Amino acid sequence: MYLTELSLFEVIKRQFRYKIKAYLGIFVSLMILQIIAIVFSLNGASSVGSGSDSFSITVSNYSADLVIVFTFLWSFISAILLTTRAYRFDDFSFVTNRLSSSVSTILFLIFACTFAGICAMLSSFLLKTIIYFFFTDLTIAGGILQTIPDKLMIGTIATILYVTLFGAVGYLIGALTQLHKIFVISIPAVVFGFLFIGAPLGVGNVFLWINEFLFQETSFIIFTAKVIGLSGLCFGSSILMLNRLEVRQ
Repeated sequence: MYLTELSLFEVIKRQFRYKIKAYLGIFVSLMILQIIAIVFSLNGASSVGSGSDSFSITVSNYSADLVIVFTFLWSFISAILLTTRAYRFDDFSFVTNRLSSSVSTILFLIFACTFAGICAMLSSFLLKTIIYFFFTDLTIAGGILQTIPDKLMIGTIATILYVTLFGAVGYLIGALTQLHKIFVISIPAVVFGFLFIGAPLGVGNVFLWINEFLFQETSFIIFTAKVIGLSGLCFGSSILMLNRLEVRQ
């Protein structure tokens, strides 16, 4: 019996602080991907033009949607990487167990996804500023730098929730592949099967259902409950599966 015993909360807190400092490469990759997405977004999402012999008008629409999509991809891939041995073995420098290791990693992932979601939304201001000063020849329609605060807040929260959900799904897939290597082949096979084989048979409608369930929800409160519930289910399942791994596996 030691005079000083660390509680589970204290161990998780120390591991969480350590991972914020140690996993800076994840944030660097986020910044690189978002910068690339901003550069691609400078071409405009769409463009419509008309004119006559004396004048011409071109209307271009710019959006930071590509930045958000790249952020989803970053979250999904980063979550899978966090379940690999290289990252999990870092926890053995602490007095730890599977539970504290998984919980601290999930907390770090949620923290990183929150940061990524905020950066993705704020990138729209950077995009508009660049367009305003460098990519306009004559006139810009009023309101290009104006954003309604409540819509900005709702959009930021929704983006954070989506990024976290993609991270949760990635973490679940990573846990499955760590549990048994057969999932490395079976999961992509099932996804591509739904896309290319299931659609003609009507099975591909599951993707339409997912789209309606998550991306077409009109009530923000219900949407928030759905995403938090699905993310919690994915994280909880991941913890249970990773707890079944053998020591140092």
